[in-house]
Amino acid sequence: MTPQNLMLLPLSTPKLSIGCPILDHCLGGGIPCNSITELVGESGSGKTQLCLQLTVRAQLPPSHGGLGGSSVYIFTEFSFPFRQLQQLGNLYHASYPNLIRLEPLEDIYVHGVHDAQELIHVLGDIEAFIAIDHTRLPVKLIVIDSIAALFRSQYQTTPADLKRRSEMFFNISGTLKGLANKYGLAVVVTNQVVDFIGPHDGVNGVRLGNLESLDTSGRRVSPALGLAWAHCINSRVFLARHEQSIEVDIRNAPSTSIFSQTHRTFHLVFAPHLAYASAEFVIKKEGIVGVSQ
Repeated sequence: MTPQNLMLLPLSTPKLSIGCPILDHCLGGGIPCNSITELVGESGSGKTQLCLQLTVRAQLPPSHGGLGGSSVYIFTEFSFPFRQLQQLGNLYHASYPNLIRLEPLEDIYVHGVHDAQELIHVLGDIEAFIAIDHTRLPVKLIVIDSIAALFRSQYQTTPADLKRRSEMFFNISGTLKGLANKYGLAVVVTNQVVDFIGPHDGVNGVRLGNLESLDTSGRRVSPALGLAWAHCINSRVFLARHEQSIEVDIRNAPSTSIFSQTHRTFHLVFAPHLAYASAEFVIKKEGIVGVSQ
Protein backbone atom coordinates (compact mmCIF):
# COMPACT_ATOMS: atom_id res chain seq x y z
CA MET A 1 0.00 0.00 0.00
CA THR A 2 1.61 3.22 -1.17
CA PRO A 3 0.79 6.74 0.08
CA GLN A 4 -0.80 7.39 -3.31
CA ASN A 5 -3.10 4.36 -2.90
CA LEU A 6 -4.07 5.46 0.60
CA MET A 7 -5.26 8.76 -0.83
CA LEU A 8 -7.60 6.86 -3.16
CA LEU A 9 -9.34 5.03 -0.33
CA PRO A 10 -12.82 6.32 0.66
CA LEU A 11 -12.63 8.85 3.46
CA SER A 12 -15.97 7.90 4.99
CA THR A 13 -17.15 4.68 6.55
CA PRO A 14 -20.66 3.32 5.94
CA LYS A 15 -23.15 4.68 8.46
CA LEU A 16 -26.53 3.55 9.72
CA SER A 17 -29.06 6.36 9.71
CA ILE A 18 -31.17 6.88 12.82
CA GLY A 19 -33.92 7.99 10.45
CA CYS A 20 -33.92 11.59 11.66
CA PRO A 21 -31.84 14.23 9.81
CA ILE A 22 -31.39 16.28 12.99
CA LEU A 23 -29.88 13.41 15.01
CA ASP A 24 -27.96 12.01 12.03
CA HIS A 25 -26.36 15.45 11.64
CA CYS A 26 -25.09 15.26 15.24
CA LEU A 27 -23.34 12.00 14.36
CA GLY A 28 -21.93 13.15 11.04
CA GLY A 29 -24.39 11.01 9.11
CA GLY A 30 -25.39 8.22 11.48
CA ILE A 31 -23.99 5.32 13.52
CA PRO A 32 -20.63 4.38 11.93
CA CYS A 33 -19.60 0.86 10.96
CA ASN A 34 -16.19 -0.59 11.93
CA SER A 35 -16.39 0.86 15.45
CA ILE A 36 -18.21 0.81 18.79
CA THR A 37 -20.80 3.47 19.59
CA GLU A 38 -22.05 3.76 23.17
CA LEU A 39 -25.45 5.13 24.18
CA VAL A 40 -25.34 6.18 27.82
CA GLY A 41 -28.20 7.48 29.94
CA GLU A 42 -30.45 6.83 32.90
CA SER A 43 -33.35 4.41 32.81
CA GLY A 44 -36.13 5.72 30.58
CA SER A 45 -33.85 8.01 28.58
CA GLY A 46 -34.56 6.26 25.26
CA LYS A 47 -31.53 3.95 24.89
CA THR A 48 -33.45 0.74 24.24
CA GLN A 49 -35.95 2.51 21.99
CA LEU A 50 -33.11 3.78 19.83
CA CYS A 51 -31.49 0.33 19.70
CA LEU A 52 -34.74 -1.28 18.54
CA GLN A 53 -35.12 1.47 15.96
CA LEU A 54 -31.63 0.74 14.60
CA THR A 55 -32.25 -3.01 14.27
CA VAL A 56 -35.21 -2.37 11.98
CA ARG A 57 -33.56 0.44 10.02
CA ALA A 58 -30.48 -1.71 9.41
CA GLN A 59 -32.60 -3.83 7.06
CA LEU A 60 -33.10 -0.90 4.68
CA PRO A 61 -30.70 -0.66 1.72
CA PRO A 62 -27.85 1.87 1.91
CA SER A 63 -29.73 4.10 -0.53
CA HIS A 64 -32.34 4.59 2.22
CA GLY A 65 -29.87 5.02 5.10
CA GLY A 66 -29.71 1.37 6.14
CA LEU A 67 -27.02 -1.29 5.85
CA GLY A 68 -28.99 -3.90 3.92
CA GLY A 69 -28.39 -6.31 6.78
CA SER A 70 -29.77 -8.20 9.74
CA SER A 71 -28.99 -7.56 13.42
CA VAL A 72 -27.92 -9.47 16.49
CA TYR A 73 -29.44 -8.06 19.68
CA ILE A 74 -27.90 -9.20 22.99
CA PHE A 75 -29.92 -8.23 26.05
CA THR A 76 -28.53 -8.53 29.57
CA GLU A 77 -31.33 -7.49 31.90
CA PHE A 78 -35.12 -7.67 32.15
CA SER A 79 -37.02 -9.40 29.38
CA PHE A 80 -36.60 -8.50 25.74
CA PRO A 81 -39.32 -6.05 24.52
CA PHE A 82 -40.65 -8.23 21.69
CA ARG A 83 -44.02 -6.47 21.56
CA GLN A 84 -42.37 -3.06 21.29
CA LEU A 85 -40.12 -4.32 18.50
CA GLN A 86 -43.05 -5.92 16.68
CA GLN A 87 -44.98 -2.64 16.73
CA LEU A 88 -41.92 -0.79 15.46
CA GLY A 89 -41.37 -3.37 12.73
CA ASN A 90 -44.98 -3.10 11.58
CA LEU A 91 -44.68 0.68 11.32
CA TYR A 92 -41.53 0.47 9.23
CA HIS A 93 -42.98 -2.22 6.99
CA ALA A 94 -45.98 0.06 6.34
CA SER A 95 -43.61 2.92 5.47
CA TYR A 96 -41.26 0.77 3.35
CA PRO A 97 -43.42 -2.15 2.11
CA ASN A 98 -41.04 -3.02 -0.73
CA LEU A 99 -37.86 -2.73 1.34
CA ILE A 100 -38.70 -4.29 4.73
CA ARG A 101 -40.40 -7.66 4.85
CA LEU A 102 -43.77 -8.28 6.44
CA GLU A 103 -42.05 -9.95 9.43
CA PRO A 104 -38.96 -7.78 10.08
CA LEU A 105 -38.28 -9.68 13.32
CA GLU A 106 -37.11 -12.62 11.19
CA ASP A 107 -33.97 -10.58 10.43
CA ILE A 108 -33.27 -9.74 14.09
CA TYR A 109 -31.54 -12.45 16.14
CA VAL A 110 -32.03 -12.07 19.90
CA HIS A 111 -29.91 -13.66 22.63
CA GLY A 112 -29.84 -13.12 26.39
CA VAL A 113 -26.64 -13.24 28.47
CA HIS A 114 -26.16 -12.89 32.22
CA ASP A 115 -22.46 -12.30 32.83
CA ALA A 116 -19.34 -11.05 31.09
CA GLN A 117 -17.78 -14.47 30.58
CA GLU A 118 -20.94 -15.72 28.89
CA LEU A 119 -20.83 -12.70 26.58
CA ILE A 120 -17.32 -13.68 25.45
CA HIS A 121 -18.57 -17.16 24.52
CA VAL A 122 -21.62 -15.75 22.74
CA LEU A 123 -19.47 -13.35 20.69
CA GLY A 124 -17.44 -16.35 19.53
CA ASP A 125 -20.67 -18.08 18.50
CA ILE A 126 -21.77 -14.93 16.69
CA GLU A 127 -18.59 -14.87 14.61
CA ALA A 128 -19.20 -18.48 13.59
CA PHE A 129 -22.82 -17.58 12.84
CA ILE A 130 -21.76 -14.66 10.64
CA ALA A 131 -19.10 -16.72 8.85
CA ILE A 132 -21.57 -19.49 7.96
CA ASP A 133 -23.66 -16.84 6.18
CA HIS A 134 -26.96 -18.70 6.48
CA THR A 135 -29.00 -15.56 7.17
CA ARG A 136 -31.23 -14.00 4.51
CA LEU A 137 -29.43 -10.70 5.01
CA PRO A 138 -25.79 -10.45 6.15
CA VAL A 139 -25.36 -9.45 9.78
CA LYS A 140 -24.48 -5.75 9.82
CA LEU A 141 -25.38 -4.62 13.36
CA ILE A 142 -24.61 -5.95 16.83
CA VAL A 143 -26.40 -4.43 19.84
CA ILE A 144 -25.54 -5.09 23.50
CA ASP A 145 -28.16 -3.70 25.89
CA SER A 146 -26.66 -3.10 28.41
CA ILE A 147 -22.94 -3.61 28.99
CA ALA A 148 -23.04 -2.22 32.56
CA ALA A 149 -25.48 -4.87 33.78
CA LEU A 150 -22.86 -7.59 33.19
CA PHE A 151 -20.50 -6.04 35.75
CA ARG A 152 -22.96 -4.88 38.39
CA SER A 153 -22.20 -7.54 41.00
CA GLN A 154 -19.64 -9.90 39.49
CA TYR A 155 -16.57 -7.88 40.51
CA GLN A 156 -15.58 -6.28 43.82
CA THR A 157 -13.55 -3.10 44.33
CA THR A 158 -10.32 -4.87 45.30
CA PRO A 159 -7.25 -4.11 43.14
CA ALA A 160 -7.19 -7.68 41.84
CA ASP A 161 -10.86 -7.61 40.83
CA LEU A 162 -10.54 -4.17 39.24
CA LYS A 163 -7.62 -5.49 37.20
CA ARG A 164 -9.62 -8.53 36.09
CA ARG A 165 -12.55 -6.28 35.23
CA SER A 166 -10.39 -4.02 33.06
CA GLU A 167 -8.95 -7.06 31.30
CA MET A 168 -12.49 -8.24 30.59
CA PHE A 169 -13.36 -4.77 29.20
CA PHE A 170 -10.49 -4.96 26.72
CA ASN A 171 -11.31 -8.57 25.85
CA ILE A 172 -14.93 -7.71 25.05
CA SER A 173 -14.17 -4.48 23.18
CA GLY A 174 -11.29 -6.09 21.27
CA THR A 175 -13.58 -8.90 20.13
CA LEU A 176 -16.31 -6.45 19.12
CA LYS A 177 -13.87 -4.23 17.20
CA GLY A 178 -12.44 -7.31 15.49
CA LEU A 179 -15.91 -8.34 14.32
CA ALA A 180 -16.74 -4.78 13.28
CA ASN A 181 -13.62 -4.45 11.14
CA LYS A 182 -13.68 -7.96 9.70
CA TYR A 183 -17.33 -7.91 8.61
CA GLY A 184 -18.00 -4.17 8.28
CA LEU A 185 -20.45 -4.10 11.19
CA ALA A 186 -21.85 -1.31 13.30
CA VAL A 187 -21.65 -2.10 17.03
CA VAL A 188 -23.90 -0.29 19.53
CA VAL A 189 -23.73 -0.82 23.29
CA THR A 190 -25.82 0.84 25.98
CA ASN A 191 -24.44 1.94 29.33
CA GLN A 192 -25.98 3.20 32.54
CA VAL A 193 -25.10 6.22 34.67
CA VAL A 194 -24.12 6.58 38.31
CA ASP A 195 -24.33 9.64 40.54
CA PHE A 196 -21.12 11.61 40.51
CA ILE A 197 -19.71 13.68 43.36
CA GLY A 198 -16.44 15.44 42.72
CA PRO A 199 -14.70 18.38 41.02
CA HIS A 200 -16.26 20.00 37.97
CA ASP A 201 -13.38 19.09 35.66
CA GLY A 202 -14.39 15.71 34.31
CA VAL A 203 -14.22 12.28 35.90
CA ASN A 204 -11.52 11.90 38.54
CA GLY A 205 -9.96 15.09 37.24
CA VAL A 206 -9.84 13.78 33.65
CA ARG A 207 -12.11 15.31 31.04
CA LEU A 208 -13.37 12.82 28.46
CA GLY A 209 -15.05 14.34 25.44
CA ASN A 210 -16.81 17.61 24.80
CA LEU A 211 -18.76 18.04 28.03
CA GLU A 212 -17.33 19.05 31.39
CA SER A 213 -20.12 17.18 33.15
CA LEU A 214 -23.22 15.11 32.40
CA ASP A 215 -26.52 16.14 33.94
CA THR A 216 -29.86 14.35 33.85
CA SER A 217 -33.00 14.61 35.98
CA GLY A 218 -31.33 17.32 38.06
CA ARG A 219 -28.38 15.07 38.96
CA ARG A 220 -24.75 15.19 37.99
CA VAL A 221 -23.83 11.74 36.68
CA SER A 222 -21.02 9.85 35.03
CA PRO A 223 -21.15 6.79 32.77
CA ALA A 224 -20.88 3.48 34.60
CA LEU A 225 -17.71 1.33 34.32
CA GLY A 226 -15.32 4.27 34.60
CA LEU A 227 -12.31 5.39 32.58
CA ALA A 228 -11.12 1.91 31.64
CA TRP A 229 -14.30 1.23 29.69
CA ALA A 230 -14.36 4.76 28.21
CA HIS A 231 -11.08 3.94 26.45
CA CYS A 232 -12.65 0.82 24.90
CA ILE A 233 -15.28 2.62 22.83
CA ASN A 234 -14.95 4.89 19.81
CA SER A 235 -17.97 7.17 20.23
CA ARG A 236 -20.21 8.12 23.14
CA VAL A 237 -23.72 9.57 22.97
CA PHE A 238 -25.40 10.81 26.15
CA LEU A 239 -29.19 10.79 26.31
CA ALA A 240 -30.36 13.21 29.01
CA ARG A 241 -33.83 13.85 30.36
CA HIS A 242 -35.16 16.66 32.52
CA GLU A 243 -38.59 17.08 34.06
CA GLN A 244 -40.16 20.54 33.99
CA SER A 245 -43.26 21.55 35.91
CA ILE A 246 -45.73 23.71 34.01
CA GLU A 247 -48.63 25.63 35.56
CA VAL A 248 -51.79 25.63 33.47
CA ASP A 249 -54.88 27.74 34.12
CA ILE A 250 -58.06 25.71 33.61
CA ARG A 251 -61.33 27.58 33.14
CA ASN A 252 -63.60 27.57 36.19
CA ALA A 253 -60.96 25.76 38.24
CA PRO A 254 -60.26 27.25 41.70
CA SER A 255 -56.49 27.05 41.17
CA THR A 256 -53.91 26.37 38.50
CA SER A 257 -52.97 22.78 37.65
CA ILE A 258 -49.36 21.66 37.49
CA PHE A 259 -48.22 19.25 34.80
CA SER A 260 -44.84 17.63 34.32
CA GLN A 261 -43.17 17.83 30.92
CA THR A 262 -40.12 15.78 29.93
CA HIS A 263 -37.35 17.40 27.89
CA ARG A 264 -34.85 15.03 26.27
CA THR A 265 -31.47 15.94 24.81
CA PHE A 266 -29.11 13.99 22.55
CA HIS A 267 -25.44 14.89 23.23
CA LEU A 268 -22.45 13.71 21.21
CA VAL A 269 -19.87 13.46 24.00
CA PHE A 270 -17.01 12.26 21.82
CA ALA A 271 -16.43 10.66 18.42
CA PRO A 272 -13.49 10.55 16.00
CA HIS A 273 -13.14 13.80 14.03
CA LEU A 274 -16.50 15.20 15.17
CA ALA A 275 -17.15 18.32 17.21
CA TYR A 276 -19.69 18.52 20.00
CA ALA A 277 -23.29 18.53 18.84
CA SER A 278 -26.64 18.26 20.60
CA ALA A 279 -30.33 18.29 19.81
CA GLU A 280 -33.57 17.93 21.67
CA PHE A 281 -35.63 14.86 20.82
CA VAL A 282 -38.93 13.20 21.57
CA ILE A 283 -39.91 9.54 21.71
CA LYS A 284 -42.68 8.62 19.29
CA LYS A 285 -44.16 5.29 18.30
CA GLU A 286 -41.81 5.17 15.31
CA GLY A 287 -38.74 5.82 17.48
CA ILE A 288 -36.73 8.79 18.70
CA VAL A 289 -37.03 11.94 16.60
CA GLY A 290 -35.08 15.18 16.83
CA VAL A 291 -36.85 18.46 17.39
CA SER A 292 -36.00 21.58 15.38
CA GLN A 293 -35.11 24.61 17.49
